[in-house]
Amino acid sequence: MVTNELVVDGARLWETLTRSGEIGPGRTTGLNRPALCTADGEMRDQFVEWCRDAGLAVRVDQVGNIFARREGTENTLPPVALGSHLDTQIAGGKYDGILGVLAGLEIVRTLNDRSISTRRPLEVVCWTNEEGARYQPPMMGAGAFAGIHVLDWVLDQTDDDGKRFGDELKRIGYAGDATLPGHDLDSYFELHIEQGPELEAEGVPVGIVTGGFIAFGSQVQFHGETAHSGPTPMDKRRNALVGAAYLIAAVNDIGWKYHPDARSTSSRIQLWPNKYGILPDWAEVTVDIRHPDRETARKMADEVSGAIAEAGRKGNVDVEVVKEWEFGCDDFSTDCIDLLRNTADELGISYKEMLSQAGHDAYHVAAVAPTAMIFSPCRNGITHNEDEHIEQIDTLPAVNLLMHAVLKRANRT
Repeated sequence: MVTNELVVDGARLWETLTRSGEIGPGRTTGLNRPALCTADGEMRDQFVEWCRDAGLAVRVDQVGNIFARREGTENTLPPVALGSHLDTQIAGGKYDGILGVLAGLEIVRTLNDRSISTRRPLEVVCWTNEEGARYQPPMMGAGAFAGIHVLDWVLDQTDDDGKRFGDELKRIGYAGDATLPGHDLDSYFELHIEQGPELEAEGVPVGIVTGGFIAFGSQVQFHGETAHSGPTPMDKRRNALVGAAYLIAAVNDIGWKYHPDARSTSSRIQLWPNKYGILPDWAEVTVDIRHPDRETARKMADEVSGAIAEAGRKGNVDVEVVKEWEFGCDDFSTDCIDLLRNTADELGISYKEMLSQAGHDAYHVAAVAPTAMIFSPCRNGITHNEDEHIEQIDTLPAVNLLMHAVLKRANRT
């Protein structure tokens, strides 16, 4: 339990979360708010309005990352940043990423209420396209900020309907002019729901994240030839779906080979013409492999490369890797992690040290600024699902820990 009298207004935080949960509703109880869709623009507008009402100066960079700044007493010093993302999966929950952004806003509001200043400025950040649901790869905005992705390349990415990232960014009004790579940060702190069951199962209110699984992703295309699904002889068939199926099975097998720590899947396949009675001549598959050990993750990636070539051979089709990406983090700041530990001990908040198995903007930001993450519990570990759920009483310890840690970091001499 937090013993310090400085705590956030939990009811106000939940009001903002509830309002966010009304923008871009999903099929049932969750959200459908992928990056740069109309609902994403509406949510950004609401966030910016809240930030300006709190006296923050808002600026937007060239890929739509939003920075809401609270001035410090020494504004020449780099800001301490805190945030996450507001975009969601197609069938997403109401808290994945969103909690981190709106918790940052609530922390600023609480400091305003108490007339508490900080030596360094604070910046609440909303990163663009963390999920990668519409434009791949994920964490694209943070990657551009960190100089990992080139601006023109990001702006030229297209979605399934051929809509260009840069054009959609302009359409929703968030093609900013702050240049990339981004400005200097003193540090970055990201609060996120765990997206796993451990904290809830163990009754621990906070996870202090010491690193993340290493992930390799790719988009693989198979090129065959259309033909009649009936009379075409087996040795004449060049079915792109068959080649894709061999790869999907192989990727799954690689995950099981390195079980229990490994994760591997193909979560998406596209086909053309994808009709009855005709063999498809084109297929595209996504590949996602993860492991906590970098060397093992690389070994898995090498095995996937072999499986791609073998899938093409067995399917009698041509195959090419058209896009690749990598994320993961084994270099979170020891100073920031120690700050979270010490602050949690002072506040009487119990915590568990853990690795993140999902992707987060913090991974890319860690390349350019001292970075750390905090997890809070989510019910049954359900996420990327409209049944995603958190409770206020279980979430506020992490928010208050974030506030006190950020205050210390911003006020250090």
